[in-house]
Amino acid sequence: MPTPSDRGAPPDGQPIEPIRVLRPRRTDALAELLKDLPPRGAVGYESIALPGPPSEAEDATQELPPVRDHDRTRRSRDIPRGRVPGLRRTAIAAAVIAAAVIGFGCALLLAGRGESTAEAAPQPTATVSATPTPTSTAGATDPDGPGTLREGDNGPEVTDLQQRLLRIPDVYDNGSTDGTYDTTLTAAVARFQLWYGIRGDEEGVYGDDTRRDLESRTGGG
Repeated sequence: MPTPSDRGAPPDGQPIEPIRVLRPRRTDALAELLKDLPPRGAVGYESIALPGPPSEAEDATQELPPVRDHDRTRRSRDIPRGRVPGLRRTAIAAAVIAAAVIGFGCALLLAGRGESTAEAAPQPTATVSATPTPTSTAGATDPDGPGTLREGDNGPEVTDLQQRLLRIPDVYDNGSTDGTYDTTLTAAVARFQLWYGIRGDEEGVYGDDTRRDLESRTGGG
């Protein structure tokens, strides 16, 4: 039996030095610290107990029987032969559309016949009345009054108007006194009406208002 060597004596040969030392972490101290911490309650959350499933939930559920092949065959036999689903509605819609088209065409034909009948009917001839229409005199219908003079008139009254306008300064300078109511005389009358504020007569027309004002400035008669 071999005898063990002495503990204090060094082993034979060169000693082996450790390269890396592995040691377990001490987690006991961390666990001890966590135990000393006071317990923290849930912040902002409330625990609610979930309700359990009703006792009669499974009893109220009924499972439908599966569809068998002979049931499908029976349903297909219930449909009458020669009929297609939806064919009846299509036929009704087509009949309604055809009736509407026929009615519209009849209305157009009746309207055309009515217009042709109205054109063919003889129109009554207008009868000429033997009673002559009374004509009113120029003095009664003239808005400027009787005895009104306007462009195109001739006579001694026009000569009197020309002579009176020559007495008004800068209205009818070097104007003619030939008794013809021309465009020059019309412009002179319109100038006189504008300068002296005469509003009752038409522009350039020698009416009652213009006559009274001109005679009052050039002397009566």
